[in-house]
Amino acid sequence: MRGSRLVAFGDLGMEAIHEFDVKDMPVTVAVDAKGTSVHVTGPAEWQQRIAGIPILQ
Repeated sequence: MRGSRLVAFGDLGMEAIHEFDVKDMPVTVAVDAKGTSVHVTGPAEWQQRIAGIPILQ
């Protein structure tokens, strides 16, 4: 990371909004503005998608 700056709500500690300046770092946003987490929706979606695929043994 090259640097960061506080954008808003500094009094909220780790819930504050920060801007980060990074280089060569892939990022995934895990929670959207409504609080929906990809860590919950992702596994549920993929379990549904692969449910019909037969398992070869």
